[in-house]
Amino acid sequence: MGTTALKAPKRSGIEATKQFVYRYGLLAVLGLMIVYFTVTQPFFGTFINAMFILQAASIVAVVGLGCTVSMTVGGFDLSVGAAMSLSIMAAAAAMVVGEFSGTVAILIGMCAGLAVGVLNSILIVYARIPDLVATLSSLFLINGLTLMGVGGQSVAKGMVINGERTQGEFTPLFKWIGSGDVFSVPASVVIAATVFILVTVLLNFTRWGRAFYAVGGNPVAAAAAGIRVARYRIAAYLISGGLASIAGMMLAARSNRGDVNVGDPFLLQAVSAALVGYAVLGANKPNAFGTLIGAVFVAALINGLTMFNFPYYAQSFVQGVLLVVALLMSYTLGPSRR
Repeated sequence: MGTTALKAPKRSGIEATKQFVYRYGLLAVLGLMIVYFTVTQPFFGTFINAMFILQAASIVAVVGLGCTVSMTVGGFDLSVGAAMSLSIMAAAAAMVVGEFSGTVAILIGMCAGLAVGVLNSILIVYARIPDLVATLSSLFLINGLTLMGVGGQSVAKGMVINGERTQGEFTPLFKWIGSGDVFSVPASVVIAATVFILVTVLLNFTRWGRAFYAVGGNPVAAAAAGIRVARYRIAAYLISGGLASIAGMMLAARSNRGDVNVGDPFLLQAVSAALVGYAVLGANKPNAFGTLIGAVFVAALINGLTMFNFPYYAQSFVQGVLLVVALLMSYTLGPSRR
């Protein structure tokens, strides 16, 4: 009995440490990283660089928040990069080729992203194809459609189509999305913050959010409780496609051109941000705050490493290490899933 009494405090201390790392480990690493970079690279801690980091994180955050919503219903949207590319090309072509206004171009870009969500919904809900397979199929289908639609070329001011030079250009309103600002804060950061607030309210404070998590937790039990599972799964993929389109137009407005397949690299970044979010505050589930922290973490890390002349080709490795650490915190230190 005496031996057991002596061992109990030690075991309790180990469990307390484990729980602290599980809940706050990722935030602690982020805080220490920011302090280190600020001390060693004074420019890192300036307001200007903070805006650079947030601007870099904004697109990933918006796409990642869309992925997060699809994950809440037990899905996994692999088509977000393709949805971004399609929206970029649709909006760019509307202005450069069709000479439409920025407002119309934004609406066309949004419709393109929602169309991808509709396609995914048909394949997943009605054709009953597994989410990963369905969205992967959408990825190839949409990318191919985008390439064929523009003949494999980028859309920019003065491009030549059928021997004639186009007269349209990116409008000031559209450009503002990527290069404008609100009280010295980049417009893309303001847009990402607005999307974050809306998704947070949706998932945490509405009946729809509770239904999303219920469907993702146990769709059979959710259906038995009267939740229309198909409706919520469709809504989740529409939101994912819509947010991907917003992120795509933010990217196009920054470069003032529509580049084919430019959205593809953001798939892995967005998924990484969403999965890293599992380890934030011990959430152990898809959540908007965790996804935002994941996007900022990756952007801050890449920004700081760039200041140390860290080779760009090793950035994927660094992101992989971060993702593995986050998953270890969530799955190994978290509650047992058995």
